[in-house]
Amino acid sequence: MKIIAKLILRIFGWTVKITAPEYPQCIICVAPHTSNWDFILGKLAYMSVGRKAGFLMKETWFFFPLGIFFKMIGGIPVPRKRGSSLTDKIVEKFRQYKTMCIAITPEGTRSRVTEWRTGFLRIAYQANVPILLGMFDFKNKTISVEKEFKPSGMIEKDLQQIKEFYKDANACYPDKFSI
Repeated sequence: MKIIAKLILRIFGWTVKITAPEYPQCIICVAPHTSNWDFILGKLAYMSVGRKAGFLMKETWFFFPLGIFFKMIGGIPVPRKRGSSLTDKIVEKFRQYKTMCIAITPEGTRSRVTEWRTGFLRIAYQANVPILLGMFDFKNKTISVEKEFKPSGMIEKDLQQIKEFYKDANACYPDKFSI
């Protein structure tokens, strides 16, 4: 799969720069998220360097038979309603499994949002796992995961630092991206 992923990305002109350490457990914060291509490109990029990561996706995508496929490749359904304690469930999964990496988009949607979700920070802090910062650069056709972020537990401060990292990001649909 590694060779196939590299080949597909090369055919379409994408460059992958994944230099962040490979941890047995981590969260990969991925932004900007403005297109369904983000998911496909992100999966291919991580596979192209021989790494595996699960991902969060809204539960409406987990219908038969697509849901079986998404779960097979590491998908975790996100309930539409708030207050479902998904954060606690994922923290518990980190405690159960010695190897687990999950890609999370802090925007939580492909639409333009002014407030990013903070669950990924809470999960990382409570589970004591690092956050790797992944970025799509559609202008230069580059996918990178080069920076590591250690959450302090001060959610707003941490979120501001992470948003600062993404300030110059080139989204597929720039009008849908906001920090």
